[in-house]
Amino acid sequence: MVAKALRLVIDNPAKVHLQEACQYIRKDSVQHAEQVKAGLLASFKELLRHPQKYPLDKYRLNNDGSYRAYELFKYRISYHVTAEQVTILRIRHTKMNPQQY
Repeated sequence: MVAKALRLVIDNPAKVHLQEACQYIRKDSVQHAEQVKAGLLASFKELLRHPQKYPLDKYRLNNDGSYRAYELFKYRISYHVTAEQVTILRIRHTKMNPQQY
């Protein structure tokens, strides 16, 4: 039996923050901004193959085990895994104060 393929969903706040981060990096280097964006998007696609790859999100209140997080390019990506999809919830720079949600 073939497993059902997961869908990738990026929440609107995460999309906005990704755009803001790329615009900020672009001020110094267009090439680096494109590399960061491409690297983050590639890591999102990798989650579809291995959604349990990263540890539980330690800042998530009442985490039932479906909320996970990882860091890449000094950005912390929080995501939620269900049977049908992987949802990117937040993208925050690691220098920002952590927020529980």
